[in-house]
Amino acid sequence: MTRFAARLLYFFAGLIGRLPWSWQMRLGDAIAALWQRRDARESRVVRVNLALAYPELLAAEREQWQRAIMRTTARQAVETLRLWTRPHAENLRLLREQHGTELFDAALSSGKGLIVAAPHYGNWELLNQWLAWRTPLAILYRPPESAVGEAFLNLVRADTDAQRVTQVRAEGAAVRQLWKRLSAGGVVGILPDQQPKAGDGEFAPFFGVPALTMTLLGRLAERTGATVLFAYCERIDTHTDNPGFALRIEAAPAGIADADPQRACDVLNATVERIARRDPAQYQWTYKRYTLRPSGNGEDNPYRSG
Repeated sequence: MTRFAARLLYFFAGLIGRLPWSWQMRLGDAIAALWQRRDARESRVVRVNLALAYPELLAAEREQWQRAIMRTTARQAVETLRLWTRPHAENLRLLREQHGTELFDAALSSGKGLIVAAPHYGNWELLNQWLAWRTPLAILYRPPESAVGEAFLNLVRADTDAQRVTQVRAEGAAVRQLWKRLSAGGVVGILPDQQPKAGDGEFAPFFGVPALTMTLLGRLAERTGATVLFAYCERIDTHTDNPGFALRIEAAPAGIADADPQRACDVLNATVERIARRDPAQYQWTYKRYTLRPSGNGEDNPYRSG
C-alpha cells in the first residue's frame, strides 16, 4: 500500500511537472501569495529567521525580503516536481554554466574519498542529479515522518541506474556506512545546514546566532582524509520559458576538518552563511534552524508560537 501511494503521488507530481515553465512559475507565485495571505507556517518561519539573521533590516525591508523568499521557495517546490519527474539528461541542460568542476575531477581521481557539502541554496535536487550523472554516490538524508513520504523520496531521487545513488538514513548506522564508502575512495553527499539531534553537534554562530551544527562532516573529513567540496546550483535566469542555473563547486576552508569539533563547526557555518548571502532569496529560510538553544542561556525556541 505504501508503494502504491508513493506511485500515485509520483503520478500527480508528473502532471505538474509536464506543465509549461511559465505555468509552473505562475502556480508557484499563487502558492506564495496564499502562504502570505493566510500567514502560513512557511511565512511565519521566514519572518522569525529574518528577524534573527538580519536584525539590521527595517520592517519594510524585511517584509520585502520575505515576499521574495516566499516567491522563490514556492517556485522551487513546483520546479522540483518537474526535476523529479523528467529525464535527468533533460534537467541537466538547465545548467548554463559550470564552475569548479576541475576541483571535483581532481578529488575523484585522487582516490582519497570526497565529501560534497550541499547547502540548502538554489536547487539542491538538480545538484543531486548532476552528481549522480558524474559518479556513484551515497546521499545522507533525514527521512520524513511518513512512510509514504519516504517511499516517494526514494522513488524520485533514484537515478535511472539505481546502483549510482545510495540513500543513507541519518541514523546511528549512517556513520559506519559513510566511513566505509569514503575509506574506499567513494563519494558522499551531505546537507550541512540541517539541525542535528541534541548531543550530535556543537553550537556555532550562523548569521550571528548560535545554531546547533553537525559535527559529522568534520569528523568524517578529519578521520578519513577525504576532500571536502561545497557545491550548489544557483539560479541565474528566471526566464519564464526556460530558467537557467549555474553549477558552482568550491574548495572547503582547511578548518573544515579541524580536530577540534567546535572549530570545524565554526568554519562549516561560516561557509554556508557566505553562500547564502550571495542571494538570500535562494536560501531555505522556511527551515526551523534555531529550535534548539544552548543550555542555560535562558533562550526559548523562537518558533514556539509558530
